[in-house]
Amino acid sequence: MPARRPFILAGLLAAALAAAPAIARDKKKEKQTDEHAHRFAVVGHRAAQGGEEALKEVLLDAKDEDLAFLVVNGIKSEQETCRDSVYQQRRALFDKARRPVILSLSGDDWTGCRNSAGRTNAIERLNRLRELFYGEPESLGKDKLALTRLSSSPRFRSYAENAHWQVGKVLYATINLPAANNHYLPAAGRNSEYEDRTVANRFWLNRLFAIAKQDKVDAVVLFAEGNMQPLLQPANGLRALLQRAPAIQDGFAETRRQLQQRAANFKGRVLVVDSAGLPKEARPAIEWRGNLGHLSVGAHAVEVRVAGKGDKLFSLGEAHR
Repeated sequence: MPARRPFILAGLLAAALAAAPAIARDKKKEKQTDEHAHRFAVVGHRAAQGGEEALKEVLLDAKDEDLAFLVVNGIKSEQETCRDSVYQQRRALFDKARRPVILSLSGDDWTGCRNSAGRTNAIERLNRLRELFYGEPESLGKDKLALTRLSSSPRFRSYAENAHWQVGKVLYATINLPAANNHYLPAAGRNSEYEDRTVANRFWLNRLFAIAKQDKVDAVVLFAEGNMQPLLQPANGLRALLQRAPAIQDGFAETRRQLQQRAANFKGRVLVVDSAGLPKEARPAIEWRGNLGHLSVGAHAVEVRVAGKGDKLFSLGEAHR
């Protein structure tokens, strides 16, 4: 047996050399497959729990150069004032971030704001937020990411908070859908803001899916605050759920319906990421129904890896509170 060992080793070496080109080809193929791979992070409504300190913590953590961008939902808690001084402090905070930061507004940022007389000034505060955070065609943070805003369309010049950008073969976008029923007000004659924004959002979604089709992207990812979980309800189940609910109009209904229709006619994946609250001890997870997915992050900070195709395109990293 010992006499045969050199021949065995020689045979193994020959086999290894023969396999080397195949291994190299496989590695090259893997590299080509993953050339669009990237990572991004989503921060749920962290400010609702810890205000500025909570935002500082997560922005300091997000310094990995391999992180393509960071989406932050909300700048303040419901208890914090709506004064310009708070808005300006948060803008300065975002400007110091090392990675590109895209702000997705929360309802706490504007829908509950009131003036000194106790009257709502939600629309005025929303417009002020647009001036302070969305005046440039790029992200916040030291490292800028080019964005295209809905306000570039003459008809919708006010809606700068809706923006889209592309990384690899994925189209990303924000859409203003605040919690508390999308700022739908049941009192007669008070819904002009909701109605106008619904028209703008309808146009925005149509445009996004037209771009997605034209650019042949693998996926569309939407970031908002309001709970879009019923996207995953079967049509009949959703109708039954709404029939059992109190007779209050669902402020998200039209957007959900449009997204379902658009996803059904789209060959890639559609992932909706919101900041809806999670049950105690629950961890963020992506749920799919066909090609339409939903991820609620609550107040967590979640890292998402994008690589591959189909149902393996998105995978979650560790979630932090």
